[in-house]
Amino acid sequence: MALSKDRNTPTRHVTEYVLPVAAATTIYAGGMTCLNAAGYAVPGSVATTLKTIGVAAEQVVNAGGNGAAFVRVRRVAGRFKNSASTDAIALTDIGATCYVVDDETVAKTNGTNTRSAAGIIRDVDAQGVWVEF
Repeated sequence: MALSKDRNTPTRHVTEYVLPVAAATTIYAGGMTCLNAAGYAVPGSVATTLKTIGVAAEQVVNAGGNGAAFVRVRRVAGRFKNSASTDAIALTDIGATCYVVDDETVAKTNGTNTRSAAGIIRDVDAQGVWVEF
């Protein structure tokens, strides 16, 4: 049944995660950060198995095994580089899903099913694309 009056909807505002980092992985502050299929944090890259979490709050170098280091990742709307050519994101794409190219670039398409979803496009300006995670 649809609402016919105001509803007090419980919400959770998760703004930061602390996640275990994949083995032999460097995550840079400000980079798009994802979870791999095993549940470890990795930088954004072209892959179909990643779950984008947000933006790294710090640089972390994990020279050890899986989970030997942890990274703080923030859920925000962050500005990232726009892809080029026919995969560039435009104002008309606001509200749509964009896709991970690397840890600083997003694209309009999934690259013929080779890219994971990054987040929702919230704005596009001359400096890039604002993506909400």
